[in-house]
Amino acid sequence: MNISLPARELFPLLSESVNGKPLIYLDNAATTQKPVAVLDASRHYYETINSNIHRGTHALARAATAAYEDARKTVAHHLGCQDPDELIFTSGCTDAINLVASCLSSQLGAGDEILISTLEHHSNIVPWQMACERSGATLKVIPCDDTGVLDLIAFEQLLSDRTKVLAMGWISNAFGTVHPIVEMTAKAKKVGALVMIDAAQAVPHLEIDVTKIGCDLLAFSGHKVYAPTGIGALWGRRECLEKLPPYRGGGEMIKEVSFSGTTYNDIPFKYEAGTPNIEGAIALAAALRFVDAIGKPSIHAHETALIRAAEQALMGIDGIRFYGPADRCGALSFAIDGVHAYDLGTFLDQMGVAVRTGHHCCQPLMARFGISGTTRASFALYNTLDEISRFGEATSRAVAMLR
Repeated sequence: MNISLPARELFPLLSESVNGKPLIYLDNAATTQKPVAVLDASRHYYETINSNIHRGTHALARAATAAYEDARKTVAHHLGCQDPDELIFTSGCTDAINLVASCLSSQLGAGDEILISTLEHHSNIVPWQMACERSGATLKVIPCDDTGVLDLIAFEQLLSDRTKVLAMGWISNAFGTVHPIVEMTAKAKKVGALVMIDAAQAVPHLEIDVTKIGCDLLAFSGHKVYAPTGIGALWGRRECLEKLPPYRGGGEMIKEVSFSGTTYNDIPFKYEAGTPNIEGAIALAAALRFVDAIGKPSIHAHETALIRAAEQALMGIDGIRFYGPADRCGALSFAIDGVHAYDLGTFLDQMGVAVRTGHHCCQPLMARFGISGTTRASFALYNTLDEISRFGEATSRAVAMLR
């Protein structure tokens, strides 16, 4: 498969119009559109091999099981994982983080510390707050500077033998800040901390190799990377996953059950209770094969050009303020003096431009900067420079009408 960017023709929804205008979809950090290859994979599953997986002896069950486990291998390979059993399918990144935070609660206690950052999505804040409530551990927060970059000196000062967990997003969904996770992981491992990476925003844009990162766990959501909603994955080192207790009880996660007790299954099945999202896993694998056919370096270069063009297109608007560092990835977040983000987003929608407004599930980060929210344009492999030009013109027109 030879795919050249921006490949808009491979995404059926992008041919739609909104309010009589051609759709310019710049809300990709929230969710991405789906290519024909993914839509075909979903439809093919339901039309040809729909069946519950594992244990079934009939032909459909065997075919569905083979497709599901082949998907596991594909996703594991995409993350640089050599052992597919270390790859657990979840309903998304939020589900994966909750799984880890819940399971770790029983291994934490008073005096232990969990370290997160100021730039985290609520999904990487609240589960750890809940873990602290259950265990008596303390939550510590790495501060950031006025450009939205983490204070690495403060990070090192926060690390101690009390640090049991470092839970980090790789890229900020709000500001596009890319954190130096390899360096931070190495420093956390020196004090014996377990390291979990929220890669929801990273997987669509950057090459992933869990071996090179050196982390213990990494999670992402499929719908951020051209796959359906309701599917994601958690990768974990075998020794880490085997030490953690189960998350949910039910079918598949057991070996033997009696009323006197239960013996739990091996990984990955230990964490996949109940009938999984079979079609979702198969479609996720299709999405990652699609991305791999293009190549992450090509995607990253294309999207970086889009961000630079968007900055230039908006630069001349009086009173505009950009948030995040100059080398941001995936998203451009901004505010305009005298213009409420919600009003701007509404006007842009009338012109066919889809952006995200508000706090982006990062209320503590917005509080750090003394704002209620921003307007965020976020980019994908199918966006074009022409769209960026029209986005800049639409924003200028909207601002003129709102002032």
